[in-house]
Amino acid sequence: MIAMQYSFTLPADYDMAIIDRRIRGKGPMLDNFPGLKFKAYLSARKGDARTGSRENLYSPFYVWEKDEGLSNFICGPGFAGVTQSFGWQQVKTWVVWRADISPDIQNARFAIREIFQTGPYVPLAEIRQRESDEAAGEVASGEALASVVAFEPTSWTRVRFRLLADLPKDVLRPGVQAYDVGHLSLSDAG
Repeated sequence: MIAMQYSFTLPADYDMAIIDRRIRGKGPMLDNFPGLKFKAYLSARKGDARTGSRENLYSPFYVWEKDEGLSNFICGPGFAGVTQSFGWQQVKTWVVWRADISPDIQNARFAIREIFQTGPYVPLAEIRQRESDEAAGEVASGEALASVVAFEPTSWTRVRFRLLADLPKDVLRPGVQAYDVGHLSLSDAG
């Protein structure tokens, strides 16, 4: 599996209702998209006390079963439409170490994402195991509706991504980006 995210920082005075309408109108187009495990249509509003965002953001997050699904989407009309509307943005990708999804994933209203730098010569196998165990535990305990941990060896970064019904009180801390979930596109199996 492979995780993917691109993010558009929008002007401080941008009418975020435009993003809400876009998500409502275009979100269902990726329901059951071949190779897609899930896509979370994410946004954050500058000054929103719930998410603590300092910027207006449109930042979808995807988990693909195989890289072919990602490639088909990036090369297709859907992504062309995104770039025509918002510009040519860097697409971050990570190799998924573990992705756990609750049967109640449709109840997700919020997401949190953390990106960590991985230091040189660290024991990657141990980090992978620890992160994977934590992800599985969060979904099994009901703390998260989905939990993804993934790794990118070019920049040596790791991502932790969670879909949640409610935001925990301690979420607003440095390095954490919280989002509202506007729509979830899932596979038939998702």
